[in-house]
Amino acid sequence: MTAADEKTLLESIPRRLFIDGEWVDAEGARTLDVHDPATGEVIASIADASPEDGVRALDAAVAAQDAWAATAPRARSEILRRAFDLVQQRKEDLALLMTLEMGKPLAEARGEVAYGGEFLRWFSEEAVRISGRYGLNPEGTGHMVVSQRPVGPSFFITPWNFPFAMATRKIAPALAAGCTVVIKPPELTPLTTLLFTQLLVEAGLPAGVVNVVTTSTSGAVSAPIIADPRLRKLSFTGSTPVGRKLIAQAAEGVLRVSMELGGNAPFVVFDDADLDRAVDGAMLAKFRNIGQACTAANRFIVHESVADEFARRVTERVERMPLGRGTEEGVQIGPLIDDRAVAKATELVDDAVARGARLLAGGRAIEGAGSFYEPTVVADVAPGSAILREEIFGPVLAISTFSDEDEAVRLANDTEYGLVSYVFTENLARGHRMIERLETGMMGLNVGVVSNAAAPFGGVKQSGVGREGGLEGINEYLSTKYTLIPAQ
Repeated sequence: MTAADEKTLLESIPRRLFIDGEWVDAEGARTLDVHDPATGEVIASIADASPEDGVRALDAAVAAQDAWAATAPRARSEILRRAFDLVQQRKEDLALLMTLEMGKPLAEARGEVAYGGEFLRWFSEEAVRISGRYGLNPEGTGHMVVSQRPVGPSFFITPWNFPFAMATRKIAPALAAGCTVVIKPPELTPLTTLLFTQLLVEAGLPAGVVNVVTTSTSGAVSAPIIADPRLRKLSFTGSTPVGRKLIAQAAEGVLRVSMELGGNAPFVVFDDADLDRAVDGAMLAKFRNIGQACTAANRFIVHESVADEFARRVTERVERMPLGRGTEEGVQIGPLIDDRAVAKATELVDDAVARGARLLAGGRAIEGAGSFYEPTVVADVAPGSAILREEIFGPVLAISTFSDEDEAVRLANDTEYGLVSYVFTENLARGHRMIERLETGMMGLNVGVVSNAAAPFGGVKQSGVGREGGLEGINEYLSTKYTLIPAQ
C-alpha cells in the first residue's frame, strides 16, 4: 500500500454522524481527531456528537422500529447477505483502514474482515429461522402458541481493538431479529464503522434502522440514550469497570443487556502436551492483535517439567517477530493503541521483574514516533504479581509453573474473570476434565484461537453476560411471547 492509496481511502470515508438515513453534522459542527498510533499523526477529523445528537439518533431508531420489525425475514436476510458481499468487495479498504486507525498488521486486519464478515453471512441465514412452537397444554384445555418478537431499539457501544468485527457481531443479529440500532463506535477507531455503515446503505438498509454517533464524550452521550424509556436493549464490549456502571444505568429501565467484558485467560500447558503445537498456540493466543484482545492469553501456566523448554521455544519465536507500522511488509507487531497502553505494559513487566521474574525477551518501550512496545517474555512470575491479576492488553507473555492438575485448575480459576481458557494436553480424559473444571465461558483445547461466527462468544463471572454469535446470538435480540388459545 502506498501513501497515495492511504490518502485516497481516507478521503472517501464519511466523516459525519449517520442519523435517519442521512449524513449530518454534529450539533455545533464539533469535530474530533483520529490518530494513527504508529506515527501519532492525525489521519481524519470527524463529527463529535453531543448528547442531543444521541437522542436524535434514538428518535430515528424508534421511528423505524415498527416497520423494520414488520419487514419480512427474507428481506432482512437479503440485506445482510448483500452487505456481506459488499464487504468482500471492499475487504482491502476495510483492512487498510483498520491498520491506519488501530495499528494492527495488515495481515491481521484482513483476518478481521474475514471474521467480521461471517457474522453478516451467518445472521443473514438465521434471520429466516426464527421460530416458535405450538402444542396442546397438559390439561387439554387449550393450545399454547410460543412466538418470538424483536426486543426493540438497541444501543451498542463498541471497543477500539476490533472495530469491524465488534460492529458486525452486534449489528448483524439485531437486524436479523428485527431490531433497530444506535451504535456509538470507539473514539479511537471510529472510521471502520463509518465505512461499514456506508456499505449497509449500499446494501439497501432503510433509513433509521442503523444510526451512528461518533463522539469524544461517550458517557455524556450514552447516558440519556440508556435512560430513555423507549430503549429496550444495551450491548457493550469493553472493560469490566465500565460494564458495571452501564449495567447499573440499564437497571433503572430494566433493559436487556449483553456485556462482553474483561478477561484474564489462562493458558495451561501440561507435561504431556505437544510442545510444538503449544508454542504455535501460544503465539496466536498471546500476540494476535498485538495482545490487545479480551481473549488474549494472559497467564501461561506451564508444568514445571516442561516450563524451561516452553520458555526457550517461545522466546526464540518472539525475538524474531518484526515490529513496525502495520502497513509494512512482514510486520507482526504493530503499535499499541496509545501511550497509556505502553505505560501499562511497562508497569506490569517492571513489577513482575522486581518480584523476581526473569526477563527473557523485550521488556521496553520503543522511543520515537508511535506507541510501540517490544514483544516480551517473562518467566518465573511470582504469585502476587500484578501481571497475573490484571489484563495485560499488550504483547507480553508471562510464565508461571505448576506441579499437578489440581494446582493448575486452582491457578487458572484464581481470578474474578472467566471469558476463555486454553489447555494443551495429549490426554483426552484430562482434556474433558478441564472442560468441566475451568470456570470460563469458552475454552480452546489444543488450539490458540476459538472465535467463530457460528459459535457462542461470551464469558462467566465478571467477564460478562449474554452471548454473541452462534445459534444463541440472535436470541439476545428476541423476546418470547406465549399465547393460550382455548381448545375447540
